[in-house]
Amino acid sequence: MASGAKTHLKQLIDLRYRAGELNLFARHKAQSQLAGNVKTSFRGRGIDFEEIRHYQPGDDIRSIDWRVTARTGEAHTKLYQEERERPVLVVTDQRPSMMFGTQCSFKSVQAAEVASLLCWAALGQNDRVGGLVFNGQQHQEIRPARSKSAVLQLLSAIHKYNTNEYSKHQNSHKPNDEAGSINEVIKELRRIAKPGSALFIISDFIGLNEDGIKQLHLLKKHCDVNAIFISDPMEKQLPARGGYQFTDGVKRQWFNTDNKQLVTAFKQRFTARVAHLTQPLAAHGIPTIAISTNDNALTVLRSQYHSKATAANINSKLTAKGNSA
Repeated sequence: MASGAKTHLKQLIDLRYRAGELNLFARHKAQSQLAGNVKTSFRGRGIDFEEIRHYQPGDDIRSIDWRVTARTGEAHTKLYQEERERPVLVVTDQRPSMMFGTQCSFKSVQAAEVASLLCWAALGQNDRVGGLVFNGQQHQEIRPARSKSAVLQLLSAIHKYNTNEYSKHQNSHKPNDEAGSINEVIKELRRIAKPGSALFIISDFIGLNEDGIKQLHLLKKHCDVNAIFISDPMEKQLPARGGYQFTDGVKRQWFNTDNKQLVTAFKQRFTARVAHLTQPLAAHGIPTIAISTNDNALTVLRSQYHSKATAANINSKLTAKGNSA
């Protein structure tokens, strides 16, 4: 379980022993053009017919179903199942807004642990792993590779961004604002992500605007996109009644939580922000997984991505109980 205000690289590396409990693609289908060992729905010519859908730009014209096209007046294409590899890109937010937490860990530390689990799980499934780390001023890209060194390179970058080891290399120009950063990063992903890639974006998504959501929608057309929303309990609900001081390290602000109107408005603002994120993404078929700083990241991810081994163990235990009864 994540803890503390800063990451520890050894702990991120050690998570490889737990990541085997996850099967990232138990619910998803890949679209990669490279041969691999994952049975997926590939946009192209394959082995087993799966379904017919509307033609999309980039589809192989040889797969067009001319009978359905003639009957409906709109182009339709056939989808097949094939064995495909999928590159995995893990995008990790380490902006100042992530450097906050009131229980167990900062959001940035929880995001790093989630990223580590996803990376090791993907590598364990023989997928190529890469990613992108950003902090509001700059970002670093790690190209996907099927090797432990690629994962270690990504985890090292996350750790360095988290502990500000890159700050001495930053230019003296005025940094981008929070809103511009995440939207620009998502736009950059359209250049980086190859068709068929699986994207896991780990962030609090503060500053995500309509343009960013539009870019995610465009990414979704050719990639599997997953949003992992990191939050802290105090973002949802102000603490018990009383006077509190908060600081960002420079300024201090005093809040009186005896003010019911303030407490209600604070809660409503968070609820509205979550809805602003999840509803448009759901409309575009992008799933959102919520993880709080006081959650066990592995437990949450395991509930979403069961490994075959875990499922087998659960079934065997249930069978054993049934026989003993």
